[in-house]
Amino acid sequence: MRELRIRLLAGVFIIAGVLSWAGARLWNAVGTLPSVPLAAPIVLALIAVVLLSTAISIRARLKAQRERQPEAKGVDPLMAARAVVFGQASALVAALVAGMYGGTGVFLLEYLDIPARRDQAIYAGFSVLASLGVIAAAVFLERVCKLPDDDEHNGAGATPTT
Repeated sequence: MRELRIRLLAGVFIIAGVLSWAGARLWNAVGTLPSVPLAAPIVLALIAVVLLSTAISIRARLKAQRERQPEAKGVDPLMAARAVVFGQASALVAALVAGMYGGTGVFLLEYLDIPARRDQAIYAGFSVLASLGVIAAAVFLERVCKLPDDDEHNGAGATPTT
């Protein structure tokens, strides 16, 4: 399994941000701009919490397994692989969403004197922060599930633990 590249996430973020900013300008010229939902940062924060709790759980199980604690539950390699794939997919979507709401938020900075637009800019900012939390949690999960000898034998990237 290949390791998630931060450059890819940054590229997705920048491209989505520029396209979103341009789309917001165009949409505003034609009519009213669609609103940023209040639920967006909440859902993103929940995804970040799920990823982080999964990473912490797997890390604790791996530690107990390494220390040979009695009745330590091992980590199923397939479950770890699924967790990494979920984290990588979440990080890619979060980068796209962060760019989308970031571009919209930058556009809305011109209209902070209008209360409704100011609220939308705040929701967009919180959505970007929550998306960054998803990305950080996904990268942490990937690091937890990475085999320690992957770097020594080959540079192929992250592989779930066995």
